Amino acid sequence: MMTELEKYYNKFNEEKRLKSRHGQVEFITSMKYIHKYLPKREHGLVKILDVGAGTGRYSVALAEEGYDVTAVELVKYNLGILKKKNSSVKAYQGNALKLSRFPDKEFDLIILFGPMYHLYTKEDKVKALMEAKRVLKDEGTILVAYTMNEYSVLVYGFRENHIQECLENGKLDANYRVCPSPEDLYDYVRLEDIDSYNEAAGMERLQIISADGPSDYMRQVLNTMDEKTFQTFIDYHLTTCERPELVGAGSHTVDIIRKKKDGGIENESSRYAL
Repeated sequence: MMTELEKYYNKFNEEKRLKSRHGQVEFITSMKYIHKYLPKREHGLVKILDVGAGTGRYSVALAEEGYDVTAVELVKYNLGILKKKNSSVKAYQGNALKLSRFPDKEFDLIILFGPMYHLYTKEDKVKALMEAKRVLKDEGTILVAYTMNEYSVLVYGFRENHIQECLENGKLDANYRVCPSPEDLYDYVRLEDIDSYNEAAGMERLQIISADGPSDYMRQVLNTMDEKTFQTFIDYHLTTCERPELVGAGSHTVDIIRKKKDGGIENESSRYAL
């Protein structure tokens, strides 16, 4: 039987979203940081795992750059679109909670951009991190995307005028924390939640960024910009996306993490492709 999530993505045009202007902001930003943390090629074959790969926007782009890319996607419809692109990506149906087809310490970098949106409990989110950690090389990096609580409250609650309804039906608690159920499809988090998942999974942070900044709030504004102004907006966002006062305010946050090591995080800039 098809799940509600599969029904949703059978109708949702992920390709169109990532090619929209607000989607381009997210894609360009995420690719910048993926490249930052990829090992340099002279270290040998670089293996990437894209968990929750969708229609392959990231997988295919990275495969075209010559990386060894494996994709896992839950939704058959999305997987079919990915496979039709005839790239070198090795694509499988599966989910973030069970990566048993892959051996331990197989990948240099893991992209976990979709699954955390749709996992509702801390237990499942930590399980997804633990599975990614298992198949990650000891010096590898995971990039994890989350959808953020305040974006949901401001857009769905206030802008779309559902705030009173959500307070009355328990979808928001007294602290304005979103309280979703599986039929709502998306879960929303705050930065302290992300910290708690990392702690439980034995992961430590290299960086955390705002993948899209204010772009999702400004869709109509971005769509009416001339190309030069839009490129200036991209430059502004890339310049400010690490600022702590902005992280968590956008719709998506990307947490960049590795296996926890004794003694804290050392400077490893020489290891990565800048």
